Amino acid sequence: MRIVGVDIPDNKKIEYALPYIYGIGMTAAKRIVKEASISAEKRAKDLTPPEINRIREIIERDYKIEGDMRR
Repeated sequence: MRIVGVDIPDNKKIEYALPYIYGIGMTAAKRIVKEASISAEKRAKDLTPPEINRIREIIERDYKIEGDMRR
């Protein structure tokens, strides 16, 4: 599964999969999952397209990630 251009593991719980994105740590991942109103127990492969979009919008709006973070 890809979120903001990064492959995250499908078989992990979403709050443990999000830190695979450079610039997102465990604290930020928990905050994103809570703000997106998604169960922390849900696995990445079980996310619906609207849930993925909510996560993507939150990350793009509130976090500096990947290329921007590396500069």
